[in-house]
Amino acid sequence: MSRKLRILEVNKAYYPHVGGIETLVQQYSQELGTLDGVSVKTLVCRDGRGGTLRERVNGVQLIRAGSIGTYFSCPLSFSFIRLFRKMAKKADVVHIHVPFPLADLALLLSGYKGRVVVSWHSDVVHQKKLLTFYKPLMKYLLRRADCIITATEGHINGSDYLPEYREKCRVVPYGITIQDYLSVKSAPVLTERLNDSSSVKIFFTGRLVYYKGADVLLKAFRRVNGCELFIAGTGELEEQLKKYVRDKGLSGKVHFLGFLPDEQLKQAYADCDIFVLPSTVKSEAFGIVQLEAMVYGKPVINTRLDSGVPYVSVDGETGLTVSPGNEKALASAISALAHDNELRERLGRNASQRVKEAFREEAVIKKLYSVLSEGVNI
Repeated sequence: MSRKLRILEVNKAYYPHVGGIETLVQQYSQELGTLDGVSVKTLVCRDGRGGTLRERVNGVQLIRAGSIGTYFSCPLSFSFIRLFRKMAKKADVVHIHVPFPLADLALLLSGYKGRVVVSWHSDVVHQKKLLTFYKPLMKYLLRRADCIITATEGHINGSDYLPEYREKCRVVPYGITIQDYLSVKSAPVLTERLNDSSSVKIFFTGRLVYYKGADVLLKAFRRVNGCELFIAGTGELEEQLKKYVRDKGLSGKVHFLGFLPDEQLKQAYADCDIFVLPSTVKSEAFGIVQLEAMVYGKPVINTRLDSGVPYVSVDGETGLTVSPGNEKALASAISALAHDNELRERLGRNASQRVKEAFREEAVIKKLYSVLSEGVNI
């Protein structure tokens, strides 16, 4: 009888840390572990300072390596390097989610000779100082990897580094469990906040940070009539954005919702009319929030980034795509959908169908398993 395929999932953080990659790693860890003949362990770093923790979370064998803090958005942990070396020795395949410089270093120092699969979620875009030191490690990792997973072809084409390694790349899209969304009880979480009951409901959710484009969205919204905008999320730009709304007389048209728990967030997707992802740079590599809106049949307005974003919701098919940072174009797209019910409904139907056909979680996990297990003898 053959033994189980032993997978080591590696990322810098894990639930309850909030983030798209962290949610993805949680899904992979849980769902790969339910497959017959698979054993999964997950190694991450603790948020903030503290010693190593060993846990079982929703069936996942999880180790949070002790950390002495976070620098340039990367945890610093000596115990992570030691734990990586120990756990990799017992793994058939190590699956590393990047960018995460500490994992690159840990692999280099580990002496591990087995299969290495890298999930490339994004180039390092903002941390230029970090990139100066990180680039040699990153290039080592790309050379060492047996396979590089990207969520879309756009991740390869838009990367400054991946085209050289195109032959190693495999596209495995991010997915969502559709029933988890459609089973949530509906509630008028946006409708009940409207100042004008006839307004079209525009929804944005995400961290309020530089690359998400919430500032561009607010500038665009000054040009839009007949709509109210709902912004869910928190972040370093929150007070600046709120001040802009007050100063420009937008308080009656813009609602800041703060952090929404999971169920309320899903209810907001279901209750909106249009979802907007106005990100301005390719730090936004995919935008899972697009899928979360599309599953409810909502058209998406996104931006033409050199990343996977425009590959998720397709211009003219499931929504509209505009140039990043272009407030006039964004305003025109919002107005076009807001004032054309037939167009909005047609794109929304297409969006729902695209999720079912291309981003269903069950199919994604099977494809991921196929890539991870390729060439492994067990």
